[in-house]
Amino acid sequence: MARLPVAVLGECVADAFADAFADSSAEPRPGELALRVLPGGGPANTAVALARLGTPTRFLGRISADPFGHLFRQHLDSSGVDLAGCVDAAESSTLAIATVDELGQARYSFHAEGTADWAWTPAELAALPLAGVSCLHTGSLALVREPGGPRIEDLLTLAPGRPTVSIDPNVRPLLVDPAVYRSRLPHWCEAADILRLSAEDLDLLLPGVTPEHACDTWHLAGVRLVVITLGSRGALASLDGERLTVAAPETVVVDTIGAGDAFTGGLLHHLGGIGRLGGRLDGLTADEVHDACRFAARVAALTCSVAGPNPPWPADLRQPGHPVTP
Repeated sequence: MARLPVAVLGECVADAFADAFADSSAEPRPGELALRVLPGGGPANTAVALARLGTPTRFLGRISADPFGHLFRQHLDSSGVDLAGCVDAAESSTLAIATVDELGQARYSFHAEGTADWAWTPAELAALPLAGVSCLHTGSLALVREPGGPRIEDLLTLAPGRPTVSIDPNVRPLLVDPAVYRSRLPHWCEAADILRLSAEDLDLLLPGVTPEHACDTWHLAGVRLVVITLGSRGALASLDGERLTVAAPETVVVDTIGAGDAFTGGLLHHLGGIGRLGGRLDGLTADEVHDACRFAARVAALTCSVAGPNPPWPADLRQPGHPVTP
């Protein structure tokens, strides 16, 4: 069975890191700070993961013509992502300055005012190539920043052919008050079939609420499948209230950048491979969700084993203990 394409709508972000240089001749001079820039952004990372795994993937973003924009296009294209639906944006790219702690966790400060990713117009969104896609995935900052966020939110219920809608809130409290996410979340749940978020997102969206109770809340709001990734503790999934857990594979963590996005890519890739994307997840079983989450956890673990948001290719997955995907 041929895989139907998945569309990913959202931002690209230039992730800049201050690194030590192995070559002393390249070290910054006194009074300078040298930055290593990697292509990132939650939706772009998810698109790369999907395409590398073998899912036909359309990235729908507003990409600048500045040097960062050229980096994004090169990275997405070399990973096999279809960029025909992207908008050539006049605005500059979004920049994030990242620091990584001793556990590999990244923290960001953003330079995002007036940048390309949030400036969607109704005409641009109406022209997006959504016909024939099995799933529309979005979230992160593109879904919450003005003026584009509310316009993308409206699009989720209007996409032709009723693709499965997948959302990852990816809460960024330094840039957007979590209260804004909380106010929008009920609307997202009305449109979403799949909600994938991290334990950190949960703490910001519903402080003090257990993952199980949060799943019930979001099911009542309309979401059929909720998956909460728990870092080294694996993931909790809930399909219409039926709970299951998967363990995180053992791995040596270099950093966790892009791990959640890679998990989402692995989850959607597996569900597409068994023909469950398209519509409202009709026929999906808890056993199938377990297999999909187990595969997604493997994809995320391999992403953590290398530097930056660098999800695996199929050859990287051909290792002992790798769960088979369709």
